[in-house]
Formats: sequence, C-alpha cells, structure tokens
Amino acid sequence: MSLSKRKADHVNLSVSGSVNYEKTTGFEQYDFVHNALPEVNYDEISTEARLLDRTFAFPLFISSMTGGFAEGGSVNSMIAEFCEKQNLPFGVGSQRILMEVPEQRDSFAVVREKAPNAFIASNIGGSQLIDGLASKHIDLIVESIRANAIIVHLNPLQELMQPEGDRNFKGILQGIKQLVKEVDIPVIVKETGAGISEEVARRLVESGVKAIDVAGAGGTSWSKVENARDHNQSHKVFFNDWGIPTTECLISLRKHNKNDFEVIASGGVRNSFDMIKAICLGADFTAMAQPIIKAVVTNGLEGLDELFQTLKYQFKTALCLLGAQNIKELSIEHIRKI
Repeated sequence: MSLSKRKADHVNLSVSGSVNYEKTTGFEQYDFVHNALPEVNYDEISTEARLLDRTFAFPLFISSMTGGFAEGGSVNSMIAEFCEKQNLPFGVGSQRILMEVPEQRDSFAVVREKAPNAFIASNIGGSQLIDGLASKHIDLIVESIRANAIIVHLNPLQELMQPEGDRNFKGILQGIKQLVKEVDIPVIVKETGAGISEEVARRLVESGVKAIDVAGAGGTSWSKVENARDHNQSHKVFFNDWGIPTTECLISLRKHNKNDFEVIASGGVRNSFDMIKAICLGADFTAMAQPIIKAVVTNGLEGLDELFQTLKYQFKTALCLLGAQNIKELSIEHIRKI
C-alpha cells in the first residue's frame, strides 16, 4: 500500500470516532472547585498563553494528522488560514513522504502561503532520525513550510501494529540529540497517543528538547486504527488499549519539571474542561487533532470557527467561575479528585 493511501486511511478512520481507547484519559476523575466569590471581571479575563517564547491568543496547538495525500493539502490550507487569523500554533502531519515523493511538497507548502506569520512546526518520525537525518532532508522539511519548530513524533506502538511499519527503534534518541545540534529552531517531541513517561521525558530533556507533548492514552488509539486497516491482525488487538493515560503523564512530568522544558497536553483532549484540567495538572499548553480535523472535514472553515468559538467561550467562562484572571493563575488548587 502506498504511503499516500495509508495517510488517507488514517484520517478517515480517526475522524469516524470508532477507534478511540476503551481506557480513559483520566480527566473525568477531576472536577472543578467552584468559586462563588470569584472577584474577577469576565470582560477582563485573558486566554493568552505562551509557548516557546511566543504569545498566542489561546492555549491550543492544532496538531494536524494530514499531509502527504491529495485531500491533505486542502485541509492543511484551511487550518493554516484559521491559525493565521486566530494566532494559534499549528503542526503539519508527518513529512516523511517528502523524502520519498518530493512532488507532495505542495500539500505542505500551502500552509505557509496561507499563514505567512503563524507559528508552524515541521513533523518527522523518530525512526527517520536513526543514523541521522541528512542535511538535505532537514532543509526540505523545514524550508518547505519555513518552520518555526520541528516536531519529532514517537510512535513505536503504531509502527508495530502496521504490517508495513518500522521495527527498528534503536538509535532514535541519538538521532534526536543530533537533530537538536543541527537546527537553530526548537525541537518538540511528542508521542502519538500512548503517552510519555517521566523517564523518557528526562532523557529527552537531557538531549536538548525544548517541549514535550505527552499525547497520552484516552483519545484515538492508533493501534485500533492500524488494526482496522488490516482485518487479519486479530493477534494484535490485545494492544488496542496499550498506553499511559494523559493525566498520569502530566502528573509524572510535573514532578520532574524544573522549568527546563515546556509541557503540551494532548491525547483525548476534547473540550475546554479537558484543557483547563490539563493546565491545572501542570501543562503549559494543550493540543488537539481529531476534533479539529473532524470539524474541517465535516463543515470546512465554518465548522472549525464554530468549534473554536465554543471552546473559547467555555474556557473563559470556566476561568471566571474558578476566580482566575488568566491562565497563569490556574493551579492544582482549582481542581479536586472525585
């Protein structure tokens, strides 16, 4: 199967909503501590948040799953245009295909055309860093979108479920170290839905990684996605619920973080309540992919704008009910374990 067809399958299956984890993110285990005397003015509440020395209008990093197939260009185009307008960061899907099919450059390059001033991150898989990524390939993925950062995604579970997936993960950490040395933009490392542990985070930070997206379990199960693509893998369905829940990742990284790296929370983040709980648990920023892609695929820019306005209203209202004037004031004291 071609890489382009595989990418299209990934988007279609994830949007369907039939490939979610059975285990939960853990966000449902927490409730908010209502403040009956908030002492804040709703109209003065700020939803601004900082990530990698840049201020954004809202703590939402749009993690795209597209790029590398025909329809991906149009979806990326709409998301990029939206991020430019709303001052939100955006990460393109894996650019591995550019190394194999350079003609796919346009499905990525369109994002910078639509968003000349937005914060846009490149994306490459950890396995592609084994033995080092050639300078020409680094230049290709960065220059094709004039990237502000590079995301390295780690997905050993997904690869092992894929009949055509990678099987060698030896040397990825060294590849990350080398990439950090070779580029002059920040390197972000993220999982793809199975979570990042405290020990893995420690090794990444020691390698010079500036931000970690935990991408914990509880949202889209990429094991389920791959098994749905191949119905002859019944022996692999036991791994459909493998992974560390998002809240557990955040709690463990919170203990380790000494302000030497930034934490992005994703993995089953589906609404503003999840976003606020994640920040209370130690995240600096949050990220979504599935709800964003679904909104765009279903109703285009109008659907994306409707989703964003709902998120922003709910977020700001919740801040008011917690007595918080801005995101910096959020803390573990604003939530309670149920």
